[in-house]
Amino acid sequence: MPITITSVQIGRVLTEGNPETSDATERQWTTAFYKSPVSQSLQMGSLGLAGDTVADVRHHGGLDKAVLCYAASHYLDWNREFPELKMGPGAFGENLTIAEADETSVCIGDQFQIGECQVEVSQPRQPCWKIARRWGIKMLTKTVAQTGRTGWYIRVQQAGLIQAGQQMLLLNRPHPDWSVARANDVMFGRESDRLAVIELMNLSELADAWRSDIA
Repeated sequence: MPITITSVQIGRVLTEGNPETSDATERQWTTAFYKSPVSQSLQMGSLGLAGDTVADVRHHGGLDKAVLCYAASHYLDWNREFPELKMGPGAFGENLTIAEADETSVCIGDQFQIGECQVEVSQPRQPCWKIARRWGIKMLTKTVAQTGRTGWYIRVQQAGLIQAGQQMLLLNRPHPDWSVARANDVMFGRESDRLAVIELMNLSELADAWRSDIA
Protein backbone atom coordinates (compact mmCIF):
# COMPACT_ATOMS: atom_id res chain seq x y z
CA MET A 1 0.00 0.00 0.00
CA PRO A 2 1.30 3.49 -0.81
CA ILE A 3 2.20 5.86 2.01
CA THR A 4 -0.34 8.69 1.90
CA ILE A 5 -0.72 11.98 3.72
CA THR A 6 -4.31 11.76 4.93
CA SER A 7 -4.42 15.15 6.65
CA VAL A 8 -2.34 18.34 6.93
CA GLN A 9 -2.54 20.53 10.05
CA ILE A 10 -1.27 23.91 11.17
CA GLY A 11 -1.81 25.93 14.34
CA ARG A 12 -1.25 29.30 15.99
CA VAL A 13 0.23 30.12 19.39
CA LEU A 14 -2.30 30.62 22.18
CA THR A 15 -2.35 30.88 25.97
CA GLU A 16 -4.94 29.07 28.07
CA GLY A 17 -5.45 27.46 31.46
CA ASN A 18 -5.55 28.47 35.11
CA PRO A 19 -2.59 30.60 36.26
CA GLU A 20 -3.48 29.93 39.91
CA THR A 21 -3.09 26.14 39.93
CA SER A 22 -0.07 23.86 40.13
CA ASP A 23 -2.00 20.94 38.62
CA ALA A 24 -0.01 19.93 35.53
CA THR A 25 -3.18 19.12 33.59
CA GLU A 26 -4.85 22.49 34.26
CA ARG A 27 -2.07 25.05 34.68
CA GLN A 28 -1.69 27.97 32.30
CA TRP A 29 0.45 27.34 29.25
CA THR A 30 1.37 28.97 25.97
CA THR A 31 1.35 26.54 23.08
CA ALA A 32 0.89 25.88 19.39
CA PHE A 33 -0.03 22.26 20.09
CA TYR A 34 -3.57 22.70 18.78
CA LYS A 35 -3.50 21.96 15.07
CA SER A 36 -6.42 22.19 12.65
CA PRO A 37 -6.71 20.37 9.30
CA VAL A 38 -6.47 22.45 6.13
CA SER A 39 -7.72 21.38 2.72
CA GLN A 40 -5.75 23.78 0.55
CA SER A 41 -2.16 23.32 -0.54
CA LEU A 42 0.50 24.92 1.66
CA GLN A 43 4.10 25.87 1.11
CA MET A 44 6.47 23.60 3.01
CA GLY A 45 9.96 25.00 3.54
CA SER A 46 13.00 24.41 5.68
CA LEU A 47 11.28 25.72 8.81
CA GLY A 48 7.94 23.99 8.29
CA LEU A 49 4.52 24.73 6.87
CA ALA A 50 3.29 28.19 5.94
CA GLY A 51 0.86 29.40 8.62
CA ASP A 52 2.15 27.07 11.32
CA THR A 53 3.80 28.49 14.44
CA VAL A 54 6.00 27.33 17.32
CA ALA A 55 5.64 28.53 20.91
CA ASP A 56 8.77 27.00 22.44
CA VAL A 57 11.52 27.61 19.90
CA ARG A 58 14.13 26.16 22.24
CA HIS A 59 12.66 22.65 22.11
CA HIS A 60 10.52 22.67 18.97
CA GLY A 61 10.87 23.76 15.38
CA GLY A 62 14.09 24.47 13.54
CA LEU A 63 15.68 22.70 10.60
CA ASP A 64 15.71 19.24 12.22
CA LYS A 65 12.15 19.51 13.56
CA ALA A 66 10.54 21.37 10.70
CA VAL A 67 7.51 19.09 10.34
CA LEU A 68 5.99 16.55 12.75
CA CYS A 69 4.50 13.36 11.32
CA TYR A 70 2.13 10.93 13.03
CA ALA A 71 0.70 7.57 12.02
CA ALA A 72 -3.02 7.65 11.25
CA SER A 73 -3.33 4.06 12.48
CA HIS A 74 -2.46 5.11 16.03
CA TYR A 75 -5.78 6.89 16.38
CA LEU A 76 -7.56 3.54 16.26
CA ASP A 77 -5.62 2.53 19.36
CA TRP A 78 -6.02 5.83 21.18
CA ASN A 79 -9.76 5.94 20.58
CA ARG A 80 -10.13 2.39 21.80
CA GLU A 81 -8.17 3.21 24.97
CA PHE A 82 -9.58 6.71 25.55
CA PRO A 83 -12.91 6.82 23.67
CA GLU A 84 -14.05 9.89 25.59
CA LEU A 85 -11.29 11.99 23.99
CA LYS A 86 -12.45 11.42 20.40
CA MET A 87 -8.98 11.95 18.95
CA GLY A 88 -8.42 12.62 15.27
CA PRO A 89 -5.82 14.12 12.94
CA GLY A 90 -3.76 16.77 14.71
CA ALA A 91 -4.60 15.45 18.17
CA PHE A 92 -0.91 14.89 18.92
CA GLY A 93 0.16 18.22 17.48
CA GLU A 94 1.35 16.74 14.21
CA ASN A 95 1.50 18.57 10.91
CA LEU A 96 1.14 15.48 8.73
CA THR A 97 -1.07 12.51 9.54
CA ILE A 98 0.17 9.57 7.50
CA ALA A 99 -1.45 6.29 6.47
CA GLU A 100 0.39 3.02 5.84
CA ALA A 101 3.47 4.05 7.82
CA ASP A 102 4.43 4.16 11.47
CA GLU A 103 7.50 4.09 13.71
CA THR A 104 8.24 0.47 12.86
CA SER A 105 8.30 1.05 9.09
CA VAL A 106 10.01 4.45 8.87
CA CYS A 107 13.77 4.72 9.43
CA ILE A 108 16.18 7.45 10.45
CA GLY A 109 17.54 9.06 7.29
CA ASP A 110 14.69 7.92 5.04
CA GLN A 111 14.26 10.34 2.16
CA PHE A 112 10.84 10.84 0.59
CA GLN A 113 9.48 12.71 -2.40
CA ILE A 114 6.15 14.45 -1.74
CA GLY A 115 5.07 16.18 -4.91
CA GLU A 116 7.78 18.73 -5.55
CA CYS A 117 9.12 18.46 -1.99
CA GLN A 118 11.92 16.26 -0.68
CA VAL A 119 12.14 15.45 3.02
CA GLU A 120 14.33 13.39 5.33
CA VAL A 121 13.50 11.66 8.62
CA SER A 122 15.63 13.31 11.32
CA GLN A 123 14.52 11.84 14.66
CA PRO A 124 11.63 10.38 16.63
CA ARG A 125 9.41 12.84 18.44
CA GLN A 126 10.38 12.87 22.10
CA PRO A 127 7.09 13.10 24.00
CA CYS A 128 6.94 15.94 26.54
CA TRP A 129 4.56 17.14 29.25
CA LYS A 130 2.50 19.10 26.73
CA ILE A 131 0.78 15.92 25.52
CA ALA A 132 -0.56 15.28 29.03
CA ARG A 133 -1.48 18.95 29.44
CA ARG A 134 -3.37 19.06 26.16
CA TRP A 135 -5.55 16.09 27.02
CA GLY A 136 -5.76 16.45 30.79
CA ILE A 137 -4.37 12.97 31.48
CA LYS A 138 -1.27 12.98 33.68
CA MET A 139 0.06 9.62 32.51
CA LEU A 140 -0.49 10.19 28.80
CA THR A 141 3.05 11.36 28.01
CA LYS A 142 4.44 8.26 29.72
CA THR A 143 1.97 6.08 27.83
CA VAL A 144 3.11 7.57 24.51
CA ALA A 145 6.72 6.70 25.34
CA GLN A 146 5.84 3.20 26.50
CA THR A 147 3.74 2.35 23.45
CA GLY A 148 6.18 3.90 20.98
CA ARG A 149 3.39 5.90 19.34
CA THR A 150 5.55 9.00 19.34
CA GLY A 151 5.57 10.24 15.77
CA TRP A 152 8.70 11.47 14.02
CA TYR A 153 10.21 14.65 12.62
CA ILE A 154 11.32 15.40 9.11
CA ARG A 155 13.66 18.06 7.75
CA VAL A 156 12.76 19.67 4.43
CA GLN A 157 15.50 19.38 1.84
CA GLN A 158 13.53 20.75 -1.10
CA ALA A 159 10.67 23.16 -0.58
CA GLY A 160 7.36 23.13 -2.39
CA LEU A 161 3.61 22.81 -2.06
CA ILE A 162 2.06 20.05 0.00
CA GLN A 163 -1.55 18.91 0.36
CA ALA A 164 -3.61 16.16 1.94
CA GLY A 165 -3.98 13.17 -0.36
CA GLN A 166 -0.44 13.25 -1.68
CA GLN A 167 1.69 10.12 -1.62
CA MET A 168 5.15 9.83 -0.13
CA LEU A 169 7.60 8.05 -2.43
CA LEU A 170 10.63 6.51 -0.71
CA LEU A 171 13.77 7.66 -2.52
CA ASN A 172 16.50 6.37 -0.25
CA ARG A 173 16.84 4.29 2.92
CA PRO A 174 20.45 4.48 4.13
CA HIS A 175 19.80 2.87 7.54
CA PRO A 176 17.26 0.05 7.23
CA ASP A 177 18.29 -1.32 10.64
CA TRP A 178 17.39 1.92 12.38
CA SER A 179 13.65 2.32 12.43
CA VAL A 180 12.16 5.18 14.40
CA ALA A 181 10.85 2.53 16.79
CA ARG A 182 14.35 1.19 17.44
CA ALA A 183 15.69 4.69 18.04
CA ASN A 184 12.89 5.09 20.59
CA ASP A 185 13.95 1.83 22.22
CA VAL A 186 17.45 3.23 22.69
CA MET A 187 16.18 6.52 24.09
CA PHE A 188 13.85 4.87 26.59
CA GLY A 189 16.22 2.09 27.64
CA ARG A 190 14.48 -0.81 25.98
CA GLU A 191 17.68 -1.42 23.99
CA SER A 192 20.66 -0.67 26.20
CA ASP A 193 23.55 -2.20 24.25
CA ARG A 194 26.25 0.47 24.28
CA LEU A 195 27.39 -0.49 20.80
CA ALA A 196 23.86 0.14 19.52
CA VAL A 197 23.83 3.52 21.22
CA ILE A 198 27.13 4.44 19.58
CA GLU A 199 25.91 3.23 16.18
CA LEU A 200 22.77 5.34 16.46
CA MET A 201 24.76 8.41 17.56
CA ASN A 202 26.98 8.03 14.51
CA LEU A 203 24.13 8.23 11.99
CA SER A 204 24.85 11.46 10.17
CA GLU A 205 21.15 12.07 9.50
CA LEU A 206 20.18 11.89 13.19
CA ALA A 207 19.29 15.29 14.66
CA ASP A 208 21.92 16.79 16.95
CA ALA A 209 19.43 17.26 19.78
CA TRP A 210 18.52 13.57 19.83
CA ARG A 211 22.19 12.59 19.65
CA SER A 212 22.95 14.77 22.67
CA ASP A 213 20.11 13.27 24.69
CA ILE A 214 21.32 9.69 24.25
CA ALA A 215 25.04 10.41 24.70
